[in-house]
Formats: sequence, C-alpha cells, structure tokens
Amino acid sequence: MTSHPILTAEEMVAAEDAAMKGGVWVGELMDRAGKAVADIAWRMTGKSETLILCGPGNNGGDGYVVARLLAERGCDVRVAALADPGTEVAKAARERWKGPVEPIAGAKSAPLVVDALFGTGLVRPLSQPLSKALADHVGRARYSIAVDLPSGIATDSGALLSPVPAFDVTVALGALKPAHLLQPAARFMGRIMPGDIGIAVTSSLHALGRPTLATPTPDDYKYSRGYVLVAAGEMAGAAALTAMAAMRAGAGYVALAGEAVTVPHALVHKPTEDAEALAHHLDDPRISVVVIGPGLGVQEEGRRRFERALMAGHRLVIDADALNLLADSGLGAVRDQEASPILTPHAGEFVRLFGEGEGSKVDRTRDAAVRSDSVVIYKGGDTVIAAPDGRAAIAQPAPSWLASAGTGDVLTGIVAARYAATGDAFTAACEAVWLHGEAARRAGPFLIADDLVDAMPGALAACL
Repeated sequence: MTSHPILTAEEMVAAEDAAMKGGVWVGELMDRAGKAVADIAWRMTGKSETLILCGPGNNGGDGYVVARLLAERGCDVRVAALADPGTEVAKAARERWKGPVEPIAGAKSAPLVVDALFGTGLVRPLSQPLSKALADHVGRARYSIAVDLPSGIATDSGALLSPVPAFDVTVALGALKPAHLLQPAARFMGRIMPGDIGIAVTSSLHALGRPTLATPTPDDYKYSRGYVLVAAGEMAGAAALTAMAAMRAGAGYVALAGEAVTVPHALVHKPTEDAEALAHHLDDPRISVVVIGPGLGVQEEGRRRFERALMAGHRLVIDADALNLLADSGLGAVRDQEASPILTPHAGEFVRLFGEGEGSKVDRTRDAAVRSDSVVIYKGGDTVIAAPDGRAAIAQPAPSWLASAGTGDVLTGIVAARYAATGDAFTAACEAVWLHGEAARRAGPFLIADDLVDAMPGALAACL
C-alpha cells in the first residue's frame, strides 16, 4: 500500500533538528522550502503579479525566499509583512530580498497571493484585522497558495483557530501534517502538493494511499479467498448490503444468516430464525470473518445474536447496532477476543463507546484502539484508523455524497472481505477505507449505497 508519513508539529521540529545535527544549516532548509513553493507558483501562474504575505517567524522567512526566487525569474513580486522578522534565519532571508516591504494593512491585492504568515505550530488565533486582510487578499486573487498550512489552523487537530479562507494549493513542507487531512481544516487546503526539503521522515501515522492487491493464484479456491458470514437481524436490507459488498470486495464465499431478501444468486442464504440457529451456522471452522451489527436491532433477540457472535471465536467486524450493544455491555467482550476485532463507529457511536475523550481525532482513535484492543475505524469526512500498537492512518477527505443511508453497511462488507483475505486487521481496515472512497468517486454524486457495490469491481481493478 502506498502511503505518506504525517508529522505533528513537534515531530516536524524534531525532524528538522535531526537534519541540522547531521550538518544541514537551517538557512538551507529555508531555501529549500522557499524554492519548493516558488517552483509550484511558477508552474501555476508563470510571471503573474504576486503578493507574498510574510509573518515574523520562519514561515515568513520562507516567504522572503519565495519572493526573491520569483523576482529572479522576472515576476512582479511585492511583499507585505506583519512585522519585522523575529528569528535570525528569517532576518537573513529578509536581507537577501532586495525589494520593498510594505505593511499588510492597505496592501494592494494581486492575481497570485502567497500566505507565508504562520505555518506549522500556530497555537492562537489571528487578530481580527489580520484574519480579514488575509481573507480579502485570497478572495480577490485568481490563485492562492498557502505555505505549509493556511494561517489560522491548528497543526495537530485541524481545528480552526480563526476564520480561514479556501486556498487553491497548500504546499506541505517536508511532510504532511494532521491538519492537511483532518476536518474542518482539510476543506480549506485546496490541492495539497509536497514540498521536499530533503529531511528524513518517519512516523507511525500515515495518509492512506492506494493499496496493492494480489489476484487469486491458480491454487486458490472459494474458502481460501475467505468465507465471510454476515449475521442479519431486524433490518434485512442493511445486512444484505453488507453481504453484497463483501462479495464484490474479494471474498470467495459469503453467507447471509438471516431473513431471505432479493440478493445475487451467488450469495448463500442461511435461514436464521433466532440466536440458536445463528449459533449453529457459526459452528463452522471454515468461516474467516463474522460481521455483526448492520440491521441487527438492539432488542433482546439482537443482543442474543451479538452474544453468540462474540462466543464463536472467529475474527469479528462489529458495526452499527452491535456497537451500541457493546457500549451497553462494556469493552471487555472485545478485549477477550483471540484475534483483533475491527470496530467501525461513526461519531455518535464512538462517543457512546469511548466518551468524548481529549486531543485530536487521531489521539482519540488511538486511545480507543488501545482501550478496546481492537482496530478502530472512526468514520467521517476525515476517517481515522488506529491499531492497538499505535499505528494509525488518515484517509483522504471522503466524497461528501457518501452521506447517504447504507453506505456504512457497504464499508463494513468491504472491511470483512479484506480481513478475510489478509488476516491482518489494520491492513484490512486501511484497504477497505481506501476502496470505499474510490468506489464513491467512481459512483459519483447522488449515489445510493447500492451504487457503491456496483462500483467495487472497478475500484479493486485499479489496485491490481
């Protein structure tokens, strides 16, 4: 699976410090950052008139480098500064810029505006006049670029410290930061482009990339590709969606244990009148993964079916009503499982299971994974996946048209199929979330959940 490391503000400082201890001068890092932004600006707009907004820190220093390099290429560049540079390296960058520097207040707008006010590490809001000036300049520009992060955003949480305008491009210097992908900040980034500054980057947090999936071998057969059993309940349609998604996501054999509904002939139907009948179906050693929750119901019969699934000893994917039942019974039921379960809560279910918690969405998902000894997929416009060992991933912002009934049931089926195929809960969760988003992009606006199932073969084929 292709993925890109994500660094917190503290980790980014540590990576830069390590580079400097290795002999790289801090001014060289600033020159590399400025060149990365200048190259992108040049490719976007050529010799367009440019206004660069510079802050007093090293982000502003990057802006002075951008101004100098664009001016050397013949661009009409103006710099507007919030204040004089406050660091030695930023002062040096300012001295190498030979053009004038005007105050931001009253600065004339330009077709291209570059925000180099504040990047990674901002912890307080912009003043109201500065926030308004930034919004005005971005609003009047034809093109806009943010250096590392748009000013006014908290690096690690993606929170908005003050109002933020929407940019066309954000240049992620050195590495992605959590705010590039976490909401609400992610919606203001525009296209995120890497700005290589030549530092070594390692992290246990990554951005999801396209998975690499293997085709079945000549030795494979239906059970070797994975047997997924979906336990249905009160709402047969939800479980049927899950089962059909599991079929389309690569499982070799899928059975629906519940009420008969209209489904493809290839889906095995196992009539299940009650929890005891489900227990009988679960007593099959060929089962790779059991799905419990979609359409299950939370009344006594649903609870009994959930308990039978927990007792069966198979790998589990737990969603929807089963998450609410788990919240009632306590996390001990999943911590006792031999294989790591996969939990797929949306925001409301997450709070019922784990409480509000503290820190960023990444922090809370990691904490939930440890507390439940499970892989947790915290769904939303900025889905986060975490494993108990600390590995975590953030998905690219999901298409907003996924906000439709049944799309979560489809994701659950994809998760189950990938878990059956890989045997690794974290890998399966990452693959499934990427495939779900890709299927949504292929299905297009105004999709219904069934359309995601139909789009799955194309999404899978793109990963072979």
